[in-house]
Amino acid sequence: MTDFPASRTVILTGAASPRGIGRASAHYLAERGWNIGIIDVEAEAAKRVAEEIALEHGVQAAGAGADVSVEAQVRAAFDELEGQLPQIVALVNLAGVSSPVPYLEVTADEWNRVMGINMNGVHYATRRAVESMVKHGVGRVVSLSSVSAQRGGGTYSKTVYSAAKAGVIGFTRSIARELGQQGITANAISPGPIDTDIMGGTLTDERKEKMAADGVLPRIGTPRDIAAAIAYLISEDAGFVTGQTLNVDGGLYMH
Repeated sequence: MTDFPASRTVILTGAASPRGIGRASAHYLAERGWNIGIIDVEAEAAKRVAEEIALEHGVQAAGAGADVSVEAQVRAAFDELEGQLPQIVALVNLAGVSSPVPYLEVTADEWNRVMGINMNGVHYATRRAVESMVKHGVGRVVSLSSVSAQRGGGTYSKTVYSAAKAGVIGFTRSIARELGQQGITANAISPGPIDTDIMGGTLTDERKEKMAADGVLPRIGTPRDIAAAIAYLISEDAGFVTGQTLNVDGGLYMH
């Protein structure tokens, strides 16, 4: 297996929102020596966060704009970032949207919107990233699924979201199998409720307590809980872990 290069880059999609898992993860990984590429639908926000990370952590960082549901935009963003940063070793697929719409009210547009970002976007970013990784014989892909995929909803989002996030698990296992010989691992992380704005806005203490009651730990998750799991799965030390789904959910789903 090819060793990690001394200077390595991780690309994170959907990492510019102020209270999201992506931004927290970008800082966490930069602290640990990763150079950072950020792709977000808000191009200016992606560039701002990259500047902030470069200043704070002394790593190289760059941002680019793309709607991940549009393949041409994703490919253009990768081309832009690859021109500015060291070798891409890891990709973290974080871009996602929630969907609390009851099944009998799901329109074709809602189905396509959620699938376009949460499933197609994972494929478009992964496909472009692994094209670069296979040239070097080393790579790590981590994609965010959800405990909703495993439990059939039951947190905030419902059917369309659960279906897309279940698709991420099947996709992850399949690319792990296909790309393992080229030195690439692929894993999913399945968060339980995390204190971010994707849960329908800022959570009240009462709502946090109610969500925590489903699990076995007395709190809901934080972006840092997920960032730490990402850091492990993209590390050189995780080279023998592939095709797995790591639940970071306070014991909400045990399997």
